[in-house]
Amino acid sequence: MTLSFWQQQAREPERSYDVAVVGAGLIGTATAYALAQQRPDLRLALVEAGALAQGASGRNAGFLLQGVAADYHACVETYGAERTRRLWAFTRENRELIETDLPASAIGLERSGSLTVAGTPAEEERLQASVSQLRADGTPAAFIPAAETNRRLVSQGFHGSLYVPSGGTVDPVRLVRYLAETSGAALHTHHPVVALTADDHGLILETTRRRIRAVQVILALNAYLPRLVPALSRYVRPMRAQMLATVPQTPRWLALPIYSHEGYFYVRQHADGALLVGGARHLHEADEVGYADTPTTPVQRDLERYLHRYFPQTATLPVRQRWSGTMGFSPDHLPVVGTVDGLDSVLWAAGFTGHGLGFGVRFGRLLADWLLGRARPDEQQLFAAARFDRAQPARRTSSAA
Repeated sequence: MTLSFWQQQAREPERSYDVAVVGAGLIGTATAYALAQQRPDLRLALVEAGALAQGASGRNAGFLLQGVAADYHACVETYGAERTRRLWAFTRENRELIETDLPASAIGLERSGSLTVAGTPAEEERLQASVSQLRADGTPAAFIPAAETNRRLVSQGFHGSLYVPSGGTVDPVRLVRYLAETSGAALHTHHPVVALTADDHGLILETTRRRIRAVQVILALNAYLPRLVPALSRYVRPMRAQMLATVPQTPRWLALPIYSHEGYFYVRQHADGALLVGGARHLHEADEVGYADTPTTPVQRDLERYLHRYFPQTATLPVRQRWSGTMGFSPDHLPVVGTVDGLDSVLWAAGFTGHGLGFGVRFGRLLADWLLGRARPDEQQLFAAARFDRAQPARRTSSAA
């Protein structure tokens, strides 16, 4: 995008900061929050093209889960035992940070635990195998047979399930807003960045409304990163996720988030009784690549079929809202961090592959540490973009919520 003569003339006065975070979704606001905690003297800015949580951070199901794949056994098969342990520990720290540092009432946190439900016998076997692996790594877990699973969920047709007592759900928009407000960062919403350059005085963010200068910049744009820095398109590609919400149904019978069919379907019941259902991307994967932010009839129809198939009591329940959002997928389905070539003071993070809530607050702390030169080498190695120079993509396609 370029600026016309008239737009240039109409821009507001230039602003300067120590650190400017571009992208006011979960990762961006969590980073600003962590920077404010560690260095309250820093002048911080959050620069956002739209409104707070306008992208994927405000369009997901609000699941606060551990891990990166539908089950621990699948994660070990994909990434190996040691890397899986480190990933699970990282996401466990994320959950603990949210539960201990943030007020539950401010972010709509429900500590309910979570249930991963098998859609096939093969998946059921993996869930059973995951129990001992999770316990060995310090995560309590229990396998629930098919009959008991369906009884508890008032459902039909599911196979067995894996219950993990940690985790739960949040209101993702309230979470992002809380982090932004608590960070104390200057908030520049509706400031799309059209160019990133540098001069002798530092970094320059050209927006449609003003020029913003900063000593250091963090790009927390996830799927939209290649639009600002096209050379980084190899690390992240846009994928659409779709959801729907029914009218409220009471009494509420789903007290915890449900992740099923290898994570390709997910459902929770909101406190007001509304059922929130998402997924079905894998059934239309070629059509779901890109930045289009419009729900489609085929995916929405499959979401309703899923809901009615496994929860027949919802067969006549009207849908009150449908929406979509753009996720950023990395080649190996794990987050990626790097710097922009020629601009070493610009750090970027992307590729959360539908698991942003599972990483978010802890990842904000990692990015703050990275920017301040305090990041642990093992964590840098786990997420650094340089891993793609020496490794092939993951062997198994990870699911995403």
